Amino acid sequence: MLDFLRHIFVMLELELRRVKHDRLELYTRVVQPILWITVFGPAMSGVRGIPTGGIPYTDYITPGVLIQSTTFTSIFFGLIMVWERETGILKRLYVTPTSRYATVIGRSLSAGVRAIAQALIIIPVALLIGVKFISNVLYLISAFLIIFFASGGFASLSILIASFVKTRERFMGIGGALTFPLFFVSNALYPVKMMPPILQRFATFNPLHYTVDAVRSLLITGEFSNLPIDVAAIIIFDVAVFSLATASFGKIIE
Repeated sequence: MLDFLRHIFVMLELELRRVKHDRLELYTRVVQPILWITVFGPAMSGVRGIPTGGIPYTDYITPGVLIQSTTFTSIFFGLIMVWERETGILKRLYVTPTSRYATVIGRSLSAGVRAIAQALIIIPVALLIGVKFISNVLYLISAFLIIFFASGGFASLSILIASFVKTRERFMGIGGALTFPLFFVSNALYPVKMMPPILQRFATFNPLHYTVDAVRSLLITGEFSNLPIDVAAIIIFDVAVFSLATASFGKIIE
């Protein structure tokens, strides 16, 4: 058990060092979400047909844009695995005595480190343009934990994809095809009830929907009636993709 945890923390520390020494990539990845909340949000604020429960529209979309940004990064985290397979690094890692489960969880949660780093840039920018967050440190920490573990789940999904996709070009295509449906068929930009019935049913199986809802509850609305369901859905998603990615991990080096 101690070796299992130590291996995970080593990978988290490695990712933290990468973030520290490669800040340009981090800064470029937050450009798009900042544009969403500084340009798109104010531009759409005058639209009366979007029911936000009395919340300013920019405030409403900020959690969704934040989660979209971190999810996009996490889903493309599997590119690292594809590159490591091509260079032979992954094969050397595979023959070490470390368990597959520890490797998959450690690599997946490493994406959570980068997600938190992005959030620490986006949230201050949102504050500067007037987004009103709930002033509660415990809520903020809880939101960060949800972002961390949800990002780990999406990164694990990317590892699962990398197990079957042999080239970076194909991976990029699949990643792009996943990201935008997950984003738009969620409550990131508008309530689910505004969608056609078939999309509403799809949203009930969309892990990004529950992640956005949980973070919005903790940071913006303070309405926690759905929070237990949101957290349960995220846990189920994480356990499922961690298990599937671990089972298919051996296929990455084939």
